[in-house]
Amino acid sequence: MTGLTAAALAAVGVLAVQASGSASEMAKNVRPLDTGGTDTSVAASASPAPKKAHELPPASGSGTRVVYSLRADRVWLVGTDGKARTTYVVVPGTVDPAPGTYSVTSRSAGGVGGDGVPVENVVRFTTVDSVVIGFSAAKDGSLPDPPPPGQQTGGIREKRKDGAALWKFATIGSKIVVVR
Repeated sequence: MTGLTAAALAAVGVLAVQASGSASEMAKNVRPLDTGGTDTSVAASASPAPKKAHELPPASGSGTRVVYSLRADRVWLVGTDGKARTTYVVVPGTVDPAPGTYSVTSRSAGGVGGDGVPVENVVRFTTVDSVVIGFSAAKDGSLPDPPPPGQQTGGIREKRKDGAALWKFATIGSKIVVVR
């Protein structure tokens, strides 16, 4: 029994070390499960995970689009050929959009995020229970701290260089595909 406990603790230790690299790169927030949404035909069902973390998720639509994975906290900018031009990790807000297909509804060069931080390259695509959901980058390059309990934020925070890339790629009407 002691041997099994020691082996389990060693395995947990290895996983913690592996996770600490990604945790230091991007903070994780606990988010409530959202059951509302729009067109869920693209990705409402659990699709198999990509073989590698950076691979475009299966069943993520076609054509030019932005793909946002809720599980991976990752974005892909996909060209007309169906291949990802770039991919990067993001820090989500506390409110998630439902899986489905959306369009960019508005953009702002700058503003203030729901967490009070000045942001740039804001690309919005939906609202969930009056919380606006969209991508943005903090002007000071910071990533958000977990918000106070009960605060609802819909900003999906990117690094500045990633926010600039998405800003150029996703104009009004561009397709945003959200997958689990």
